[in-house]
Amino acid sequence: MTMFGTGGLGASSSVFGQTAAASTANPMKDIEVVSPPDDSVSCLEFSPPAVPQTFLVAGSWDNNVRCWEVDQNSGKTQPKAQQTMGGPVLDVAWADDGTKVFMSGCDNTVRCWDLASNQTVQVAQHDAPVKTVHWVKAPNYTCIMTGSWDKTLKFWDTRSPNPMMSIALPERAYCADVDYPMAVVSTANRGIIVYQLEGQPQQFKTQESSLRYQHRCISIFRDKMNRPTGYAIGSVEGRVAIQYVNPANPKDNFTFKCHRSNGTNQGYQDIFSVNDIRFHPVHGTLATVGSDGRFSFWDKDARTKLKTSEAMEQSITKCAFNHTGQIFAYAVSYDWSKGHEFYTPTKKNYIFLHPCFEELKPRPKT
Repeated sequence: MTMFGTGGLGASSSVFGQTAAASTANPMKDIEVVSPPDDSVSCLEFSPPAVPQTFLVAGSWDNNVRCWEVDQNSGKTQPKAQQTMGGPVLDVAWADDGTKVFMSGCDNTVRCWDLASNQTVQVAQHDAPVKTVHWVKAPNYTCIMTGSWDKTLKFWDTRSPNPMMSIALPERAYCADVDYPMAVVSTANRGIIVYQLEGQPQQFKTQESSLRYQHRCISIFRDKMNRPTGYAIGSVEGRVAIQYVNPANPKDNFTFKCHRSNGTNQGYQDIFSVNDIRFHPVHGTLATVGSDGRFSFWDKDARTKLKTSEAMEQSITKCAFNHTGQIFAYAVSYDWSKGHEFYTPTKKNYIFLHPCFEELKPRPKT
């Protein structure tokens, strides 16, 4: 069954029409998630394949993590639960069985939210805000990987108060991704470190960034054999780099421009930050979202853009695909890229759900 009605996009158009918000706030006429966060959305993750229903969790600068259930047929959402951290939430990660959500934040901790009991318990601690948290499932161990602004990467068996392993980073952890047996971490000063997680986590190699400006987001992609083989990294300068860990040909690595104004403003082009990158779980194509308030879909192998959305009222801060690749969720909220003077408290934060399976199909080779 497809997520948005058995007939796919066409059959669900009436649903989208009925639930659309005002056109300026929702120019794509997508489904609006009810009871959104009260402040900017910092992280967004769908439940894993082990869960028969579809749940969406979002963390926010309002210190809360919220969970919604997404209806399998209509795409409508229902708030299910909420937990509060001791500071702004920076990242969330699901356990692979879907029973727990890990939440990291500016209170220097990671908490484990047991969804069945609706209780949380602290499972990790750093000396500075914890920017990233990821679930790692290996044949011989399971743990969470945390990256912090205290310049460490730590691996935790959540049953123990002390880390299994702590790795010094050259700088603060800014973004990370895990797709076993690979992990990749980007730090301040544009550092990129690739780790292999087999046996026990260890550094595999450091890589030079082909981007000249600060990294904002990183996402691992797989090859045709479904093995993690490289990553895409986005910067504040409206550019994405596609980087293979072991490129067969150096020309396989490339960068492309995105989230930039089409016209020029008095001879200047407006350039916006790339806030998030996600790869489609079925097609292997990718989505980027930016400070320009747009999302774009891309085919990296054909090196072409598949689609760009209309502009939202505010930046798009985060995005996620559900595990079947039917739904694309994106969060519209201020990302502070223009400073406090452009913050408008009266503007609402939104999370929208967009049916995306057809739009992300790769371009046929000509």
